[in-house]
Amino acid sequence: MQYPNALIAGSKIAVCAFSSGVAEAFQPRLTLALDHFEALGFKLVLDPNLNHNHQHVSAPKEIRTSQLMQYLLDDSIDAIMPPWGGEFAMELLDLLDYDKLAAAKPKWIIGFSDVSTLQIALSIRLGWASMHTANLMQLVPNQQDNVTQAFYHAITLGKGECFSQTPSNYFEKEHSNIIENPETPYNLTERTNWQTLNWPNKSVSGRLIGGCLDTIIFTLDSPYFDLASFCESYQQDGVILYIENAELSPTAWLRALLMLKFRGHLSRINALLIGRHAGAIADKQLDFYQALKQAEIHIPIIFDMDIGHQAPNLTLINGALCEITPELELKQTLI
Repeated sequence: MQYPNALIAGSKIAVCAFSSGVAEAFQPRLTLALDHFEALGFKLVLDPNLNHNHQHVSAPKEIRTSQLMQYLLDDSIDAIMPPWGGEFAMELLDLLDYDKLAAAKPKWIIGFSDVSTLQIALSIRLGWASMHTANLMQLVPNQQDNVTQAFYHAITLGKGECFSQTPSNYFEKEHSNIIENPETPYNLTERTNWQTLNWPNKSVSGRLIGGCLDTIIFTLDSPYFDLASFCESYQQDGVILYIENAELSPTAWLRALLMLKFRGHLSRINALLIGRHAGAIADKQLDFYQALKQAEIHIPIIFDMDIGHQAPNLTLINGALCEITPELELKQTLI
């Protein structure tokens, strides 16, 4: 893996809306987040389409691709942070010039949700490590929980360094109203409870890869998410796949798990990490836990983790070597 440079005061971050932009009602929150990162000492470069949003995107795909390529090829830029996810980052994948990008300096792609669509493509196609974590719009001064604070430590690390994370104390079931109160932090009301299936009484390790299953299930087994190839490349270390669910129903979730199983991916990995389910349970006959059990997956699993659309979010680095202890502490090493 190629690890981008650690972020320090003076590092340049491009805020690029390569999926959704920010509608007017949310712009006070965006301003607060941007001011926060400037106060931390970072230099920000703002996408001219950042404040546009029409039919779920900030601009037509050709314009978004051109803007993203400009930032990816600019070696003065150290990281790219979208404001948040969206729906159609997938449109850009076959428009990017990977040959040109292979000669560019690696840059952190930071965020989650539809951001993971691009993160996985660059991690697998180019070998760039990427950072699945809270989105820019969530990173405001009042957000002080221990899981989010770990992000600010992780971005200061360089190749060869490591960091550890443990479960949050509480998570957000109902989102805070950031339109009426732009400065409000997460609404952390529910006690966190990571759970396991088939977990051995010893550490499990492997290279991390993963993201939002709602989007990456559609790029799986394409050149933009060739999981089999990634597992083959890191056969010696093994691979840990992490997934989170934004909107899938329990039945759609089960079908997605079975797809991973039938295509042989679950037999290639050392463990499966699953975030909390943000989608409403509309099926009275099947819940998410029952769907997981029905899939009959026999590898180590942790579920209801701090990954995804019910904050807070762990910082998971695609490509990093991750060791998970029996006590469920995650130690990631940038090697």
